[in-house]
Amino acid sequence: MENRNGSTSAGSGRVPREVRKVKTKTVKIGNRVIGGGNPVLIQSMTNTKTEDAAATAAQIQALTAAGCDIVRCAVPTKEAAEALTEIKKQISIPLVADIHFDYKLALAAVAHGADKIRINPGNIGSEDRVRAVVDACRERNLPIRVGVNSGSLEKDILEKYGGVTAEGLVESALHQAAVIEDMGYDNLVISIKSSDVPMCVRAHELIADRTDHPLHVGITEAGTLYSGTIKSAVGLGIILHEGIGDTIRVSLTGDPLEEVKAAKRILKTLGLRKGGVEVVSCPTCGRTQIDLISLANQVEDMVQDIPLDIKVAVMGCVVNGPGEAREADIGIAGGKGEGLLIKNGEIVRKIPEDRLLAVLREELEHMLSEK
Repeated sequence: MENRNGSTSAGSGRVPREVRKVKTKTVKIGNRVIGGGNPVLIQSMTNTKTEDAAATAAQIQALTAAGCDIVRCAVPTKEAAEALTEIKKQISIPLVADIHFDYKLALAAVAHGADKIRINPGNIGSEDRVRAVVDACRERNLPIRVGVNSGSLEKDILEKYGGVTAEGLVESALHQAAVIEDMGYDNLVISIKSSDVPMCVRAHELIADRTDHPLHVGITEAGTLYSGTIKSAVGLGIILHEGIGDTIRVSLTGDPLEEVKAAKRILKTLGLRKGGVEVVSCPTCGRTQIDLISLANQVEDMVQDIPLDIKVAVMGCVVNGPGEAREADIGIAGGKGEGLLIKNGEIVRKIPEDRLLAVLREELEHMLSEK
């Protein structure tokens, strides 16, 4: 089967990541770049009232420290748009203004420093209103994200496909993008989202072969921290593994910081992002003689501020611990009253149980100082 880059592949015809990403266009968002083979960037969205510039800026600063690359803010009022000026003074990552229904809010957001505008042309209004937004973005060379999700499909598309389908999502998104392209502007990012994971995956597979605009990927309305993270990991994992996606958001009902943490872990697990300590730990069993669950959680919390690109193992017994930790750079294995410090699969020394965490921290800090 021939795919859109002209090469062939067996079976599904899916293209390796390094080939497919080269075929997406480059889009500059503030001081960041997506598409064109650049790393997949992490997005989140503030849940403060945007009108409260201080609170919103503080949340964005926290998100940035956690690893967020691009942030989106709702702009439902004129006051929210005006607050972007002050917010922008206090942040270091690009800000996307999320606009629905009122084109004047998009114009105000552009005037007050937004780095990108998120609209659905279908709910902005007449062609003249859409053109006004496009012209404002054109003047400053701001990208426009055309967003379509399963809850915003046009009536005629719902009727055509008998409800929400992957094909309908793709048709709607490409139609909305074409509205702007026909106005002579193609500085676009497209997003098509569904809370149905198989549908979302299929939609991205379809659209990836029909456009070279960068794609913002996510599972919309994924749910709470627990269920939403699982749904997002499954959906984003499949999509990203197929080489599709230039920027992602894990949409969770909760603290936006958790979205960033989950996104970082998904990208790192897929080998798409380096940096940050990865903690691996064994499941508990009848041989476990320490409070492994508590210890593993303490280690995971402890390494959050250590900028090393390494793997740390936390094992529950001294029987299998060294072997299981062989692929880790450093690890600890607990026993009754004492444990082992392990480096690159080799036992270094025994440690009193109550010193395991402290010794591990000391070793990590030593590794950091050597780096």
